[in-house]
Amino acid sequence: MKPVGKIEAPALWAITLGPLVTFLGYTIGALLWPGYDGMVHTISDLAANDSPVQLFISAVFLFGALCDVVVSHFSKALATPGRIAILLSAFTTVGLTVFTTPSQTGHSIPHRIFAIASFALLAIWPALSMRKGTNVPPLLRPKAAIIETLILLATCIWFISLWGSHNNSITGLGERIGIAVEGIVPMVVLWHSWLWQRKKNK
Repeated sequence: MKPVGKIEAPALWAITLGPLVTFLGYTIGALLWPGYDGMVHTISDLAANDSPVQLFISAVFLFGALCDVVVSHFSKALATPGRIAILLSAFTTVGLTVFTTPSQTGHSIPHRIFAIASFALLAIWPALSMRKGTNVPPLLRPKAAIIETLILLATCIWFISLWGSHNNSITGLGERIGIAVEGIVPMVVLWHSWLWQRKKNK
């Protein structure tokens, strides 16, 4: 049976710090901007050209992208297509950071394209990462990977539907829930896989 690569320590640090720094970053950014309503407005609005915390939030985005690069490199238990999807998500994050939203009332087509691509890539990575075999961590096996992907896709589609509608007041909340799910799922998968591999190799 072909050996499976390991989940290495840098991937665990990155998959933990990435969502944590992101959450703290946009929470602090919102608190630093009086009048900003996170229930309504997206995190992208915090990094818009008219935002007083643009540079801070942009730095948070880039830190998240760096964490994705580290995860893709040091998560060798994942199948190669999944690691590529995570790496590409890092580049889409850089793209949405560079192509900013111009204002709270305007929008940028390139920013939206990169943002949607980022959400999509972080929704499908489990299906692309799955492997078969008893030497594969349980959460990377086909059944679990497909369930993880369906959960992520459902969350992603729900947020994008909110984002595309002008008649709702929870777009910001929807994005935060989506980002939380897309951060928690890979964190659980990688930590569980690392613990499983550690126990198996004892």
